[in-house]
Amino acid sequence: MVRKRGFFPKHVLLQIVLIPVVIMFIALVMMFGVQSSVREDAVFVISAGDTVSGVAHKLMQQKLIDSEQVFKMAVRLNGGKIQSGQYDIPVAASSWKIADMFANGRVASTTIVIPEGLTIKQIKSLLLRASNLTGGVECESGNTAPVCNLQDGQVFPDTYRVAKGTSRLALLDLARKKMISVENAWRAANKKLPKPLKNWNEVLTLASIVQKETPQAREMPIVASVYLNRLRKGMRLQADPTVVYALTDGLGDMQGQALLRGHLKIENPYNTYRNSGLPPAPIANVGENAIRAVLRPADTNYLFFVADGKGGHRFSKSYEEHKKNHATWRKIKKQK
Repeated sequence: MVRKRGFFPKHVLLQIVLIPVVIMFIALVMMFGVQSSVREDAVFVISAGDTVSGVAHKLMQQKLIDSEQVFKMAVRLNGGKIQSGQYDIPVAASSWKIADMFANGRVASTTIVIPEGLTIKQIKSLLLRASNLTGGVECESGNTAPVCNLQDGQVFPDTYRVAKGTSRLALLDLARKKMISVENAWRAANKKLPKPLKNWNEVLTLASIVQKETPQAREMPIVASVYLNRLRKGMRLQADPTVVYALTDGLGDMQGQALLRGHLKIENPYNTYRNSGLPPAPIANVGENAIRAVLRPADTNYLFFVADGKGGHRFSKSYEEHKKNHATWRKIKKQK
């Protein structure tokens, strides 16, 4: 007996059945995944270990989505996973957009600026005031990670863009690794150091003095040349910032107090008025301009400099000339 074939082949019938399902699915996604219930900017935190279902439930509780099922469907279509972190959810964000943010880790970010010339103590104080970071700046007892024993000169001042909620220790470690990359680049260049400097620590130490002496990048190579010339002649550096560092136990800030002549007599390895040569280590954390100034100093015969009252300095080759410049500076100070 010969069976009659159906009017439509099976694969065509399957397509006919599936088309309404697909249309319904698209309608659901359009209705709940594109429309938004977010009426104002919101902050949402996903902790490590949170499940998609748990996150969907919290989003519903905070009235950030209209349907847990549609949100979970959107997550599956974005790979099925969500990433921990703090997220800024904007007004009118759909379930689809929120799922896309969570799946791709588009966390909220913050910008942290570490200025040049600060000490480790000052940087830690700065980070403690940064509200978008978390945690402390000191490690737990027994932790031997490099970031737990930071010394001045080991952090690179820069602008860092990180996720909101980043720990302060993680940011310090990021800045520490940035300085390591700067050192590695210098080593890879394999260039000679200006005499009498012998190693990277001495480069950073002199750069930190230059950094504290002048904020002007154009002046830094000249200031560096003065100190290098003094070192070559066996003269003491007599750099005021080293005395400040000694007096303040490494803070590097007199906090409004004047530096007096009597302070220059303090017994301390960092006091370059009493000790010859460079201090034992950097007195601040230095930027690219100060490092470059030491590695490429100006070619001068200057041995002295004093403030000019305009934010810069007057440079001189002889002590007699320096005394005249110093007298001019005292007059300017008196007028001010």
